[in-house]
Amino acid sequence: MDTPAIPLNQRFRGYLPVIVDIETAGFNPKKNALLEIAAVIVEYNSQHELEITERYTTHVVPFKNSELDPAALKFNGIDPHHPFRMAIEEKDALDMLFKPIKHAVKRNECTRAILVGHNPAFDIAFLNAAIHRTQIKRSPFHPFSTFDTATLGGLAYQQTVLAKIAQAAGLEWDNQKAHSALYDAEKTAEIFCLIVNQWKKFEEPSKTQD
Repeated sequence: MDTPAIPLNQRFRGYLPVIVDIETAGFNPKKNALLEIAAVIVEYNSQHELEITERYTTHVVPFKNSELDPAALKFNGIDPHHPFRMAIEEKDALDMLFKPIKHAVKRNECTRAILVGHNPAFDIAFLNAAIHRTQIKRSPFHPFSTFDTATLGGLAYQQTVLAKIAQAAGLEWDNQKAHSALYDAEKTAEIFCLIVNQWKKFEEPSKTQD
């Protein structure tokens, strides 16, 4: 992608928002496997509005000796051993996602990425655990700061559940596609962009007639 017309370096204190969704085999980031990860990059268009510009996703091979919680697999519908998952090793998955994110950080003149998620404490914990396991030394993400669309949704739409926020915002929602990492990341990104773009109206100085 070419250099954006309006870099994001001044909007979020030098951070580039990257929406991340992770599907796992449980709730313990040190024991349960990371099974699927998606990242969605958002940037300004020429109208100074935030929009989705890039999408990346991959299935991930469970790390060695990881635990697979049957209840979690039933919830997200993932079969870790399905022959057509086309899953890749955890380090390869992170390398694949981090490369375009680092490029986006650079072209927006930002210092690093910041994870945007729905209840992102879960996602950042699993991401950091995977980074530690794979010994990746240069993650593009801030290690603990995040933006939470559950909080933003509560503020803007009086809802905190992702599906309910999307519906309140007038966005389409397909329950059959939910809990796919890419689908949830895209919907989270749409909500984030919508709220940020709406907030811009309040930031613009009022115009008075002479």
